[in-house]
Amino acid sequence: MLKFAASIALSTTILLSAAPAFAGGREIPNDMRPCRAGNGPAVKVTVEGLKAATGNVRIQSYRGTRDQWLKKGAWLHRIETPATGSTMTFCLPVSQAGDYAIAVRHDINGNGKTDLSTDGGGMSNNPSINIFNLGKPSHTKTKFAIGNEVKSIRITMKYM
Repeated sequence: MLKFAASIALSTTILLSAAPAFAGGREIPNDMRPCRAGNGPAVKVTVEGLKAATGNVRIQSYRGTRDQWLKKGAWLHRIETPATGSTMTFCLPVSQAGDYAIAVRHDINGNGKTDLSTDGGGMSNNPSINIFNLGKPSHTKTKFAIGNEVKSIRITMKYM
C-alpha cells in the first residue's frame, strides 16, 4: 500500500508540475459541440472516479510524442472547470489526425496548489504508475491515435 501511495504522490507531482499556469497552449471552454457525431477531429473524454464534487478539474491535451508529452508549455488545449460529480465528460478538439495523449488533474479543494494527500490525477489509457517510472508513464503508454472522427476515451482518476 505504501508503494502504491508513493507512486500516486509521484504521479500527481509530475502531472501538476507539467501543467503550469501560463503554458503555451490555449485554454478553452468545455464545449461539447465538436464531439457530436459527424464532427471531428476531437476527443470525447469521460473522467471517472472523481473523489468529490468539490474543487476544480483540469484536463489537458498533448501530442503523443516523447518530446511533448507532459513537457512544460507543450500542452495544446486545457479545460479547467469546477468538479460537478464523480463522472464528468469533456470535449477536446484536435487540429488534425495523429497521436495524442490526455492528462487530468483534480484539485480537490480548489486552492490551486499541489496537495499530494488529497489531489488526484489520471492519464489516457490509464497506465500503471509505479516508483520505477516516477509517476510519469512514457508517451507510448498514454498515446492514442485519432483520425478525422470523434474518438471516445475513458480516464479513471487515482488518489492517495
